Amino acid sequence: MAELIREAPLGQLIRFITRNKYFQYPEEKPDFELPEPWVILLNNPDAVVLEDGQINTTNNNTVVGSSASSITADDPEAKPKPKKEHNKEEQVDEPDGSPIQLHRTRSANETQPYTIDRLQVDEQHELEKVKSIPVVPKRTKDGAILVDWYYSDDSENPHNWTNKKRGGIAFLICLYTFVVYTTSAIYTSSTEGVMEHFGVSQIKATLGLSLYVLGYGIGPLLFSPLSEIPRIGRNPVYIVTMIIFVVISIPTALVNSFSGLMALRFFQGFFGSPCLASGGASLGDMYSLMALPYAMMAWVSAAYCGPALGPLLSGFAVPVKGWRWSLYISIWASAPILILMFLLLPETSGANILLRRAQRLRKLTGTERFMSQSEIDQRNMKVSAVVIDALIKPMEITLKDPAVLFVQVYTAIIYGIYYSFFEVFPLVYPVYYHMNLGQIGLVFLCILISCLIGVGTYTAYMYYIVDRRIAKYGWPVQESRLIPALVASFGPTIGLFLFAWTARESIHWIVPTIGITIYGATVFVVMQCIFIYIPLSYPMYAASLFAANDFFRSALACGSVIFAHPLFNNLGVDKGTSLLGGLSVIGIIGIWALYFYGARLRSLSKFATYEPAE
Repeated sequence: MAELIREAPLGQLIRFITRNKYFQYPEEKPDFELPEPWVILLNNPDAVVLEDGQINTTNNNTVVGSSASSITADDPEAKPKPKKEHNKEEQVDEPDGSPIQLHRTRSANETQPYTIDRLQVDEQHELEKVKSIPVVPKRTKDGAILVDWYYSDDSENPHNWTNKKRGGIAFLICLYTFVVYTTSAIYTSSTEGVMEHFGVSQIKATLGLSLYVLGYGIGPLLFSPLSEIPRIGRNPVYIVTMIIFVVISIPTALVNSFSGLMALRFFQGFFGSPCLASGGASLGDMYSLMALPYAMMAWVSAAYCGPALGPLLSGFAVPVKGWRWSLYISIWASAPILILMFLLLPETSGANILLRRAQRLRKLTGTERFMSQSEIDQRNMKVSAVVIDALIKPMEITLKDPAVLFVQVYTAIIYGIYYSFFEVFPLVYPVYYHMNLGQIGLVFLCILISCLIGVGTYTAYMYYIVDRRIAKYGWPVQESRLIPALVASFGPTIGLFLFAWTARESIHWIVPTIGITIYGATVFVVMQCIFIYIPLSYPMYAASLFAANDFFRSALACGSVIFAHPLFNNLGVDKGTSLLGGLSVIGIIGIWALYFYGARLRSLSKFATYEPAE
């Protein structure tokens, strides 16, 4: 528990105030000793780590084995022993004369994410972390020692955390994501009250939802690259923006200016967006490639159900307490999450953890030879490079790669249709079925049910088919991940048309609600398949593409909230929803084309990772 609090913002604040007196790291404790392989490399500048894990050195004075020299916190000024010149290179031997065989396990950070290389490293790590094998650090040509994990079971490595600890952190990230998404649609119950209080039209009042969505679409373009910079890490971005989110939520609920309300709603979404930009990355920091899809399903479910359950939370309170009540609820929901994050959310970025370990080792040993890989990589990094990578690269890939362009357009349409439903419900259920706001909120529970159906279906496919196939035959081609989407792609069209032509007073309300459920469950499966396919095919640009995807989705969702009312008022619920159903046919054609021709498109793309079919 102490380690968890130490890595959380509370522990880091206490360390800063007390100048590292409390919640110390191992390197700061008096009894700390560097592992033997590190001592060998530190005391022998000419030592060489071979590919098989064996260390060769030219220093006869090096003592290894049980009597190895060590650097401890009791001797902070200790320096590497001066080397003696020898004409002959020799192996480092144990006291009994046998050569040292020291193993070095590659970390997940050294692999290309979402590839067979990462899968193999994950599998090797799972076998070795129970044996506590010393990890031999690499050394650069200029003599720097690359700081790594000390042992294969190093407790500071997020991949070595217990399932209980990882599950708790993942649950907290899901709660964070759920609250941010819920705050978007929770406003819909207040639209009528905003119209009356400020004397504005319905379209203007709806801006409170659309601007929030636009805000959390733009935010990831900034916060995603920030969280990937090792010197910053994920936690500072999470905590600082969440504090601002909670603080902004207070005047949002109290403001007496319409323009002020709209501006505050935009900034609410903007500062709430880091969970959308980096939530999945935080899960990837902790889970292996085989376990990650299951963790991602929980996170996506939180994001998926948030907008649907928002109206349920405020639907009964707003008619009684007034339009501001929905905005009060967002404060009451987000403030406890902020407190939990401050107390218990640790840093998960391995690059950031190793960078801080390198800083402590430099202070401990008095030598600048200890360097993290990220420090070397970003030694000459310019701010302009971050901006270009964050803004230009996603757009470049989107415009130049047909597969990515389809994914961005398709997910944007799906997301736009999804948010359009928030505007069509009040035109159907109160008018045809005489429901009040609270009862309309209950209808949104069908999205939760559809999500559970989608999760169950996709989990069964992953567990019984994909995982067993990988265990038996190895890593499949990326297009195999789209197989569930081939069937599910018909669902959105079916669900939308069912809703369009059964939403009338003569037909029971359960029938159009079933249409929404079919739509929701199948969209969830399609989106899961796409979100796995993209990083598998474009591992080097996965973070940029997810940020761009979030922007595309949110931009169209923002627009769809605005044009939904004119659409349904002019065409009617039946024809307007049918138009959306017709647009969803694009997805059927696109998914099937991507399945059959995706490999060929990837082979022609300079951005994709191409692996020929087995």
